Amino acid sequence: MRSTTRHRAVVGTLVGLGILGGVTGLTAAQADPAQQQPPAAVIQQPVLSIDAATKAAQAALDAAEAKGQRVTVSIVDRAGTERVRLTGDGAGPQSGESARRKAFTAVAWGRATSELGKQVGGNGASLRDIPGTLFLGGGVPVTAGSPIAGVGVAGAPSGELDEEFARAGLNAIQAEPR
Repeated sequence: MRSTTRHRAVVGTLVGLGILGGVTGLTAAQADPAQQQPPAAVIQQPVLSIDAATKAAQAALDAAEAKGQRVTVSIVDRAGTERVRLTGDGAGPQSGESARRKAFTAVAWGRATSELGKQVGGNGASLRDIPGTLFLGGGVPVTAGSPIAGVGVAGAPSGELDEEFARAGLNAIQAEPR
């Protein structure tokens, strides 16, 4: 029983690092790249570090505050899980959920929400019907070959301003040396 608990803890740690282990039976010894390559069924995907996510969120909030805007900034991972949220002083209560949904929409489609919003009109079912999405300006994807995160900003009087601030967050981490 004790070894099962430890095994689960190891798998949980590996998943947190972006390595899928539980399905393939990956052990702690196999997780050491110096000892062995992971099984072919295991894929590794880039993730945005918490430091980079925090830096992007702070840069977006700073850009908004420099223009006197009260916004909320949300950074989500590829799965749409919120990693960082910064709510500026005086930001409206609706801005948190709006920022998160913009960030999710941007990472899900790998494009700015302002671009996507222009394409989801007409009659009948559309992308707008997918739960958790928001096709208003203010969401931009973070890419590393493919979308890995989203930056969403909400609360300014226009989607154009929200997107300007989201891009300030994106630019803050794109300018970093490797």
